[in-house]
Amino acid sequence: MALMGFTKRFFAKSLSGIALLAVALAGGSLGETQSTPTGQQPDQKTDQKPDAKPEQQPDQPAPPSESGGPGGDVGPYVVPKKKEEAPPPPTSKPKKIEGMPDYSIRVDVPLVNVDVLVTTKDGQFVPGLKKENFRILEDGVDQKVTNFNQSEAPITAVMLIEFASTYYAYLRDALNSSYTFASQLKKDDWVAVVEYDMRTHILVDFTQDKREIMDALNTLRIPGFSERNLFDALYETLDRLDGTEGGRKYVILVSTGQDTFSRINYDTILKKVKATQNVTIYPVSIGRALRERADARGAVGPIANLDFLQADNQMNTFARMTGGKAYFPRFDGELPEIFHDIGTAIRNQYSLAYRPTNAKSDGTYRKLKVELIAADGGPLKIRDQHGKDVKVNIIAREGYTAKHVVD
Repeated sequence: MALMGFTKRFFAKSLSGIALLAVALAGGSLGETQSTPTGQQPDQKTDQKPDAKPEQQPDQPAPPSESGGPGGDVGPYVVPKKKEEAPPPPTSKPKKIEGMPDYSIRVDVPLVNVDVLVTTKDGQFVPGLKKENFRILEDGVDQKVTNFNQSEAPITAVMLIEFASTYYAYLRDALNSSYTFASQLKKDDWVAVVEYDMRTHILVDFTQDKREIMDALNTLRIPGFSERNLFDALYETLDRLDGTEGGRKYVILVSTGQDTFSRINYDTILKKVKATQNVTIYPVSIGRALRERADARGAVGPIANLDFLQADNQMNTFARMTGGKAYFPRFDGELPEIFHDIGTAIRNQYSLAYRPTNAKSDGTYRKLKVELIAADGGPLKIRDQHGKDVKVNIIAREGYTAKHVVD
């Protein structure tokens, strides 16, 4: 009986061992199943790494490498990842130099002021024009008018008088012109009186007292020299005006226009006139009647006549370049009308301003042209009280010299 019980226990253990051996031969352990590759013995080692994935069967779809999601009978569900946008490239900044402070660069374009006188052929001022009626061209390029004004304002002027020992008729014309201009001044006007022969002499500095101006003119009795240094005198006058404060300034040039002994030449004074801004020159010729009477008698030779023509041309050039007007009276009766015309032009000009499209500070000379335009961009037609077209004169400076900034 004991032997039979032992035989039963041994037989049971044997069955258990056989079962465990069968499981081992199957290549797995309890709770784990693993198949053995074909043609490999159970006790042989494999080169396959524990983490290596089994080969994909040809009939099974391969999942995308970067997809995710739960698995299924036909492969995993594809859940596309959100597309990541590339970050913007970093803003390049200038390399900061140690010890150098931060700074910014600003370019200031200066305002160009242009005074425009619009008159009829009879010299009558044309009022009522608006900013839209003016077009300014700088070197042929249209400019935008930013500032516009038209009003009667006091004047700031220098009366520059030629007073040399030449002909009595010249002295008489110079004094008559000067007294006529002074008599038409208003109480708020600022005027200085300067006379010249071979030197300039300031008779009275800027004043609003008309009596001081008359007293200064009364000192012009006996001229000292016969030389007439027009270029030197005008250069010095423009130089003084350029250093004075205020807006628009004027030079009333009472002269024959002749120069006989200046240190500078004609080209130099022209450059000075071009470079001086906000100054308008109104030349009034003297001795014109004497010249014409002498020419009628044949007393003026070809060389002297050429000198007179050159003098007139110089006066016209000074006026044209600065937006003024030259006058050549033949008798004293013209003087009151001439200076009334000058006073009207000075007090009733249209003041325009713009910032040039050419912002270079290169010291170049810029040519200006002012036109009157209608609302449609065509030429502006001005009619008189009878509805007839009136021809108008537009008087403005021919150009200006830009500032020169040295780098």
